[in-house]
Amino acid sequence: MRVAGFMSGSGTNLVRLLEHQERLREEEGRPVFEVAFIFSDRSDGLSAGERIAYDWAIPHVSYDIRRFHRQKSAPRTVRTPAGIALRREYDRFARALVQAQKIDLIALGGYMSFTTLAPCVNVHPADLSLRAADGSRRYVGDDAVFEAIRAGEKELRASTILTDLGVDTGPLLMVSGPVAVDLPAPLEELRGDEARLRKAAGEHQERLKEKGDWVVFPRTVEAIARGRFAFDRAGTVLFDGRPAPEGIRLG
Repeated sequence: MRVAGFMSGSGTNLVRLLEHQERLREEEGRPVFEVAFIFSDRSDGLSAGERIAYDWAIPHVSYDIRRFHRQKSAPRTVRTPAGIALRREYDRFARALVQAQKIDLIALGGYMSFTTLAPCVNVHPADLSLRAADGSRRYVGDDAVFEAIRAGEKELRASTILTDLGVDTGPLLMVSGPVAVDLPAPLEELRGDEARLRKAAGEHQERLKEKGDWVVFPRTVEAIARGRFAFDRAGTVLFDGRPAPEGIRLG
């Protein structure tokens, strides 16, 4: 399976994916999947994409989305018909690149999940099987770890999904093992001090990367490459032929 790694920032998820790729190659004597190139939506020197591509001897392409939106005098994250049309315009180049390179799957390693490209797998720092009272996913968006800790969750998990045009609403694939919430003070005290609570949430998110993101993301890509995921006619996720509507839990 040919994979394109898309990233914006540090690219640590893609590094772990590349390490997993090589580990499987050594163990099995053949590639299970292969990251064919890295695409970055930053060209201002703040993305690590070029360095990672150099280290792993794979191509790197960048196309700065911030500059694109400044030229269009338009905001970046508006999920409206006009916003989607603008995003589709930005994605046109990446889509042509993906098609030319015969890519089977796009792995979003810290790349904005609001994209019109498909199929894309993304990792999110929350257990997306948890539901709010209205049935929607409870912890979505950029503040997921902060919101989960503030709500009193005792553990955190990372999830992988296939993306759609919603906010972390795509089909759930895998959920990582837990990372315990260990706060420096009682939660009620921290709720009254947002700065301290956000600092604690940031520390937990870093731990979740190591125990959650960096485990579940490469294992999801591997499972897709091995053909273990599928969908039935109703769109329910199947794993090894069995329904898995809330994804596969690793622990």
